[in-house]
Amino acid sequence: MHQAKELYEARRYAEAEAEARAVARSRPRDDEYAALALNIAAIATGAQGRHAEALATYEDALAAFTRIFGVAHWLTLKVRSDRAQQLAALGRYAECEAECAAVALAAAGGTGSEMALLTAASRNGLVYALNAQGRQAEAEALAREALAAHRAADRMSLVLRLGLVRSLNGQARYEEALVEAQGAGELFRGLSEEQRHPDAGAVELALATALSGLGREDEARGQAAAAHDVCLASFGPNHHRTVEARALLGRINGG
Repeated sequence: MHQAKELYEARRYAEAEAEARAVARSRPRDDEYAALALNIAAIATGAQGRHAEALATYEDALAAFTRIFGVAHWLTLKVRSDRAQQLAALGRYAECEAECAAVALAAAGGTGSEMALLTAASRNGLVYALNAQGRQAEAEALAREALAAHRAADRMSLVLRLGLVRSLNGQARYEEALVEAQGAGELFRGLSEEQRHPDAGAVELALATALSGLGREDEARGQAAAAHDVCLASFGPNHHRTVEARALLGRINGG
């Protein structure tokens, strides 16, 4: 388990997946380590851009977590929140919205730092799903509310701020989006490498979108190319962020 986690943190996702799946196969069906291994395997599979397989693995993990910990445990709710991200990556935004809303409601009724973080995480997923469905004003309001409730300068603040940028870009408020994206970049640079790696390329993508909206195409092209290069190196060609960066770069280049 430790080796699988270390491989994931080193961005050796295929090896992390293989190690985690080996652990899961070696343990009894309702063993806690088997459940945790399935969760690591799902995360590593998603990081490689194999989102449909990641979703299926999350569903296996969720079934195991539910049997072992119960439906209301924060670990079970976290698996649901992480699974919802794969729904979004597969373009199943309405399902992602419903799941994130349900998890946020359940987590808000709990206590402790884990539940507070889970509330913020599920709100982030909800912001993404709303933006993807063209409901940017709703996404903006929710992102601002979540940021007001989560003051720490951590990865959660980063992803919420990037969600806010996406909502502003979606409303063609590019000057505001650029300021927020620049702030997100400062926050990103202040995080540890371990905290940064799941969001590789996300700041450059946000900057490129805002710059392109402002007609600053040369700068936008540079940021979009940087986003694509970093995502390709970190996650591979089929990851949803790599695909988004490639599409943006194509639009900027007139493709």
